Amino acid sequence: MNSTEIKDLKSLLASPKKIVIVPHKNPDGDAIGSTVALYNFLKSKQHDAVVIAPNEYPEFLKWVPGQEDVLIFEKNTEKATQLISDAEVIFTLDFNHFSRTGMMEEVLAKTETTYVMIDHHQQPDDYAKFTYSDVSCSSTCEMVYNFIEMLDETDKISPEIASALYLGIMTDTGSFRFSSTTSKTHRVIANLIDKGAKNANIHQDTFDNSSYERMQLLGVALNNMKVFSEYKTAYITLSQEELDKHNFKKGDTEGFVNYSLGIKGIIFAAIFIENKADKIIKISLRSKGDFDVNQFARKHFEGGGHINAAGGKSDLNLKETTQKFEQLLADYENELKNEA
Repeated sequence: MNSTEIKDLKSLLASPKKIVIVPHKNPDGDAIGSTVALYNFLKSKQHDAVVIAPNEYPEFLKWVPGQEDVLIFEKNTEKATQLISDAEVIFTLDFNHFSRTGMMEEVLAKTETTYVMIDHHQQPDDYAKFTYSDVSCSSTCEMVYNFIEMLDETDKISPEIASALYLGIMTDTGSFRFSSTTSKTHRVIANLIDKGAKNANIHQDTFDNSSYERMQLLGVALNNMKVFSEYKTAYITLSQEELDKHNFKKGDTEGFVNYSLGIKGIIFAAIFIENKADKIIKISLRSKGDFDVNQFARKHFEGGGHINAAGGKSDLNLKETTQKFEQLLADYENELKNEA
């Protein structure tokens, strides 16, 4: 975002506006953290702001200050559609194509207003008048911090805003383990702690609240793990039957894929989760080093994301999907073997 765009945005936000803030479908910690943080920031500037999420998000994100005001599109379609239609500005956060918003795609695509995109994924679409795109950034939450800094208004970062931004940076960096975590990221985190984010509490509220059923489901997932040492790869599967047996709730499988990546010598990990309602297999991919799971997901599983973290889907059944994945590994043998 250049200086002229920043100046124009400052001017746009100088007086109260009707503003809608949208995360992607199935919002994660970065999506909820960034949208709620921006919501609290814009409210502090007297804007009439609202976060409209396409669908529900996991229970472990419901401690975030301000999330209780989030409007769920699939539950409040008529009201949400009217708010979008009336919006003078729409911020889209943590995605860069309307297709990532599920049921909201059609409504957003036909709404003519001023769009502002803040996102760190590859290949952004061109729907926004103001686009802040940085694929090197750890998270959209770090970008929202930078955005507030560009506006010269970091003094407005309250403990509530700081906590939401900390959440998104923490979750999207794997608790600061991923290579996207830079010295700048740590400086931002330090500033957020200074602004009132209670880091120990945030970790506890986010990660230390698993149900018994979720822990049992993790046991099933680990028992289903398959390792291909020759390809430095491991994957996990979970069938719909296994999910149902353990009273699966949205967000229960968050982080499961990282257990495969935690095995010594493994640099490519995947999890395949059956979703019979949508008739798909949901796929999450993770990697270490330079192995690009974003390109892997785009090429083979209708997905995308980042170099070391991506997602996709398959219309095949669970067995056929994992067979396809195993067959693909041979095509990447040299890349995988050459990774340290």
